[in-house]
Amino acid sequence: MTRNLRYYGLRAARISASPHGVASGIAAGVMIGWTPFLGFHIPLAIALAFLLRGSLVAAALGTLVANPLTFPLIWSASWEIGHFMLGHPGGAAGQVAGKQLDLAELVRTLRFAELWQPVLKPMLIGCLPPAIFCGVVVYAATYMGVKRFRARRRERMAARLHAMVKSGI
Repeated sequence: MTRNLRYYGLRAARISASPHGVASGIAAGVMIGWTPFLGFHIPLAIALAFLLRGSLVAAALGTLVANPLTFPLIWSASWEIGHFMLGHPGGAAGQVAGKQLDLAELVRTLRFAELWQPVLKPMLIGCLPPAIFCGVVVYAATYMGVKRFRARRRERMAARLHAMVKSGI
């Protein structure tokens, strides 16, 4: 797990964009990863990164925060926060107006209009606070990390150049 995080961190730091571009792109991807629009995360993250003048590649990389391991956490948090923000008691999992909701049937028959009120609306509203919080934290961490990585890289390259000049190569 930490090896994967280091790999993606190095990939992000090596993206040829300004630190702001990389950081805003990654933050856009992370923020969009909180939305319930599974399958549309990358196009939406690229659109948001474009608006923020961020790196489009970094935005696609940032969507990796939303994956099968994190979906249960993201969706349950969005669901609960959304129901709290809308003033619904306890999230009423799987129930609308006292009747049981069959999500699999609604999705299978593509009745998205009936999914809006009980599922999508609370999740969309509920994803906003954690998405904004995570976006700000990820932006700051990525910006500082990219600047630090590039400064160390410049120092190493200068030291190599100095050693080459000193040895007469």
